[in-house]
Amino acid sequence: MSPINSINLSKIFSKLDKNGDGLVCLDELKGFLDTIGIIASQEELELLLGKTSLDSIDFFFFYDAITKANINKGSNYRHEDRENVFLENDLRKVFRVFDLNEDGFICCEELQRALSRLGLWDEQCGKDCKSMINVYDKNLDGKLDYEEFKDMMFDN
Repeated sequence: MSPINSINLSKIFSKLDKNGDGLVCLDELKGFLDTIGIIASQEELELLLGKTSLDSIDFFFFYDAITKANINKGSNYRHEDRENVFLENDLRKVFRVFDLNEDGFICCEELQRALSRLGLWDEQCGKDCKSMINVYDKNLDGKLDYEEFKDMMFDN
């Protein structure tokens, strides 16, 4: 999974900080995780984080820890072994976040809308969406199916 750069992390943090107090409460964090298909209770998050809100630095560390955990998970398995149930289910949930019309494919427009919802869209992304899809679009149909999406997510 490709890491998100600090500018986009700042955008996500600002979008999550709905009341502008410089903190993302667990409820706001849970809402974001739900949006991207990661289900966790507020109690689980509080137990994991040991606090009820995150400032931007804590949020960056939280993201960093999750990213490293995913990279380490991925590096412990060969591509064929990545089919473990937990990882596969999470990846399918993430795929559904992007497959807005539920047709089994992610087209450029869906990618753009999903990135917009996450606060990661800007005009330059329009060109990037098409090139990102083209890099992983093995059958050259202009969209990503689940297997192509999975290859994109595991490309380190």
